Amino acid sequence: MQRTTMVTTLMALAALTACSDDSERDPAPGFTTFAAVGDSTAVALAAESFRTALGGSLHAPAVGPSDSGRREINWDGAPAALTNVDTFPATFFNVNSKRGALFTGIGTGFRVDSSAFLDLNATYPAQFRAFSPKKLFMPVGSNTMEVFFRRSGLATPGVVNGFGVIFSDVDRVGSTRIDFFDQDGRLLASLPAPAHAGAHEFSFVGAVFPASVVSHVFIVSGDSPLGGPTGNITVAGTKDLVVMDDFIYGEPQPLQ
Repeated sequence: MQRTTMVTTLMALAALTACSDDSERDPAPGFTTFAAVGDSTAVALAAESFRTALGGSLHAPAVGPSDSGRREINWDGAPAALTNVDTFPATFFNVNSKRGALFTGIGTGFRVDSSAFLDLNATYPAQFRAFSPKKLFMPVGSNTMEVFFRRSGLATPGVVNGFGVIFSDVDRVGSTRIDFFDQDGRLLASLPAPAHAGAHEFSFVGAVFPASVVSHVFIVSGDSPLGGPTGNITVAGTKDLVVMDDFIYGEPQPLQ
């Protein structure tokens, strides 16, 4: 039997360090978290509740900045020339496709993959499944990355009211998380993705804030990069290898 959970909680928001300068921006009063683990049906329900909390409708990639709504990246729109290679452009989902997201990280690149990363390891297709078939996403040479928000299609920095990710194959509690930061670089929240109980399960985690305050997020996907000598604990290895599918987030708004 598949194990499924969904948690929605209102949490107090606190900075990592006390603010002694009265001119510093006051944090938002709280945020709502969404988390689910299980099969695609259970995670789809959690993702839909998250979309409702973000508010507004989904904007097409050709639509420029808006004062409401949301954006989504499911990777399947990536062209063939940029699929299954380690050179997926970090600016693609703002410059080529107006979704207001820029990627950065300590790795050597980014990869959208249509074969569950078969080129990296022949065992990966048996471990990773796509939530929205069939492409998945990961940084290259790292298990971490950052997403910075821009007014959709523009170079202008933006802030969103929420962000969430659907992960594939989170085996160990604490291996995967999203950190949320405001425009002053203060940590707003650090949310772990729930771990699954069986093969081929998905995990979703996200947060919605009372206002658009999130300027960027830091994502940790498992505790090791893909393609290394260390095997996944799914197949008796020692590391929790995790990949990503859908990104869901609010329409980037102007900085306040």
